[in-house]
Amino acid sequence: MKISVVVPVYFNEASLPPLHQRLAEVAAQVPQSEFEFVFVDDGSADDSFGVLKDLAARDTRVKVLRLVRNFGSNAAILAGLAHARGDGVAVISADLQDPPELIPEMIAKWKAGNPVVLAARAARRDPWVTRWTGDWFNWLFRRFVFPNFPTKGFDFFLADKRVIRVLVENAGANLYLYGLLLWTGYKPATITYTRAERPFGASRWNLGRKVKYFLDAFVGFSYLPLRFASVIGIIFAILGFLYAAFLVLLRIFWGFPVEGWTSLMVVLLIVSGVQLVMLGILGEYVWRNLDEARRRPLYLIGETLGLNDDRSRE
Repeated sequence: MKISVVVPVYFNEASLPPLHQRLAEVAAQVPQSEFEFVFVDDGSADDSFGVLKDLAARDTRVKVLRLVRNFGSNAAILAGLAHARGDGVAVISADLQDPPELIPEMIAKWKAGNPVVLAARAARRDPWVTRWTGDWFNWLFRRFVFPNFPTKGFDFFLADKRVIRVLVENAGANLYLYGLLLWTGYKPATITYTRAERPFGASRWNLGRKVKYFLDAFVGFSYLPLRFASVIGIIFAILGFLYAAFLVLLRIFWGFPVEGWTSLMVVLLIVSGVQLVMLGILGEYVWRNLDEARRRPLYLIGETLGLNDDRSRE
């Protein structure tokens, strides 16, 4: 039995040696299993690839893919999944906030017949802004998209190779991999843990990336934004007709003069703003359809270590 551990890497040169050491210790705890560690350098501008080269030279279990530029964490994970050869495949971040020591327990649940095992966060030691925005995202996704989405979210999971094949074959542009994993419909087993503080460096997960992540998740798996736009449009249309009828009645029966340039401009600006928001929502869906129709590669591999092929998309 072979286990693959896929690790997306982006500016993680400091955390890679201790992560590799902990993964090696975990592998020693799972007898009768062969391990491979698939690291995917997602266009890091630090010395992450140099560190990975050194690890690959010392440990034949280390496989390395270097993408030609930064394609995003979901694309990097997908590249690792496409090249993983394990019967079971775990995905874990490189920042050491998720404990590799959970992998043996996840393997045990997988062997017990669970094709998907999630390591769900019970709590997280992140800045309050990150916790607050994350909790809102998780609540919305759980409420309106997948009811079985973990309350505190997850980034760490293990899946059977047949599930991984579904992910690789059905990945599209603007991918939200964790939503796709739940979309498969395989009932997941769940392990909970407390996410640790980031021990090295600062997170590169800026506001722009968070907004794109949010949009990819909801636009990719829910019609809620479109339904929201439709409901708001209907509400404003009804209010507009009622207000117009009210003004006509005032004019006909009471001779009330219809005046007020300021109020007219306020109504016009509000309605125009709502229309632009609706066009923006429609544009997000149209853009993603256009992006998917182009069929561009989700990632491009520039260099590999310990692998015999350089496939850029599967």
